[in-house]
Amino acid sequence: MHPGSRIGAVYLCRAPVDFRKSIGGLSALIEQELMMSPLGAALFVFVNRHRDKIKALYWHRNGFCLWYKRLERERFAWPSTSIETATHAITLQELEWLLEGFDLWNHQPHKTLQYVSTT
Repeated sequence: MHPGSRIGAVYLCRAPVDFRKSIGGLSALIEQELMMSPLGAALFVFVNRHRDKIKALYWHRNGFCLWYKRLERERFAWPSTSIETATHAITLQELEWLLEGFDLWNHQPHKTLQYVSTT
């Protein structure tokens, strides 16, 4: 991402996207299908059908930035499309893990325990 860009939220689009879409097509998809504003402080991440390519779109001050990554051998882990919500929110740290190849949905962290007392 651009140094100095303020990304407040990261949204993964659950459904695969036609990668012939560029800035205009992706921003229209964000507005019309996801019912969100592409002009906010959010990063929108899209995957192709084979899950070997990712595009990320965000607004920076006076224009859109489009980021693209293609894997040569592996596939990106991606949230299930069976859930009714069109997007899945993650943190910037989780996005970094996703880009490094970690599966955020099959490898869960330790559960938080809620104790009332120590004895």
